[in-house]
Amino acid sequence: MVPQTKMSRNKSKSSIKERKGKVLTSLEELGGQVYKQIVDHEFPTFRMPSRSIANILYDDKTRQYILGKRSVKRSARNVAHIRPFTQLLWTAMFADELTSQNKTSTLRDVFYSAQAYEMDFRDQAESDNLITDLETVTSFSREDFNVYPEERSAIFGDLTVEYTVPGYEGKRLNLSSHPDGVMIGPALTTAEFVQHDKKKVDKIIAIEKGGLFTRFIEERVHQKYRAVLIHTAGQAPRATRFLLRRLNQELDVPVYIFTDGDPWGMHIAMVIISGSANAAHLRDLNTPDAIWGGVWATDIVDYKLPSDPLTDLDLKRLNELEKDPRYAGDLWKREIDTFRKVKKKSEQEAFSRYGLTYIVDKYLPAKLKLKSN
Repeated sequence: MVPQTKMSRNKSKSSIKERKGKVLTSLEELGGQVYKQIVDHEFPTFRMPSRSIANILYDDKTRQYILGKRSVKRSARNVAHIRPFTQLLWTAMFADELTSQNKTSTLRDVFYSAQAYEMDFRDQAESDNLITDLETVTSFSREDFNVYPEERSAIFGDLTVEYTVPGYEGKRLNLSSHPDGVMIGPALTTAEFVQHDKKKVDKIIAIEKGGLFTRFIEERVHQKYRAVLIHTAGQAPRATRFLLRRLNQELDVPVYIFTDGDPWGMHIAMVIISGSANAAHLRDLNTPDAIWGGVWATDIVDYKLPSDPLTDLDLKRLNELEKDPRYAGDLWKREIDTFRKVKKKSEQEAFSRYGLTYIVDKYLPAKLKLKSN
């Protein structure tokens, strides 16, 4: 067993505290910039990187999408900019309040909280967009501001974490303590990994579907294959992608991804590996060396899986993936070509045609031998 030492735990806590300080400083600098411009009798103005499609580029070095050099300006001089300008300043104030008081909020909470300040948003989409603008301006994520979406995924395995959030600091939890898994929320994503035994955990398995996640727990996959299991709940939330990256880097173990066998499953895997265009302004949300284990299009053929025809929407998505530079690798090209050839898709549960434990006993061990995509 490799428990985290007192020195390394103190270093981790110091790092968390330091990041919080940087977040608060960034917000204060944004407010200070506006205040100084007013004092200097200038119209408040600020620039931020453009999030237009034309300014989103794929970077081979980091293996993820990044923003280019184009920027946009918002100025109180422009009447059309005054509303979003004011909304952004309120969003920054609200984020500062959450961060400094160690409180959390959902995206929905932000939308309703604005009404208390008569800072009404037309709908939640508008308030969500302003939070993304704040991320772009400060280079910190909404999770750094303690703002989280509603969706939750789960984790299960023989790994002990120590919480760092106020009120629970120092409390420990083994992630195999609940038969349904432990919800991945704000407290877990900032927890420390304090006890890690490579004889018990030497890989991470990310699973798209909740049914298969439960089946893996029932079949003791975490023990049979020394794995921590993560249910991504479809497209993995950003907090889950951040946790996957931490597990991969801090525990120095590989990450395997299992999705449905369709173009959408491919994309779920790729977002974990290379990030998303929507989060091109952020870092530390991708796991570049994660391995997509399937379900592949070739698996549908090789395992003679029950399948359904690809719909027109599926084929349209396949065409989009083919044009995406992230799918330039041999495996991805092969699977796109195979999907196009067989015109079929299949779900993870399709392996049950061979018995409830076939996917655990036969399919999974074969896939865990993969080293890279």
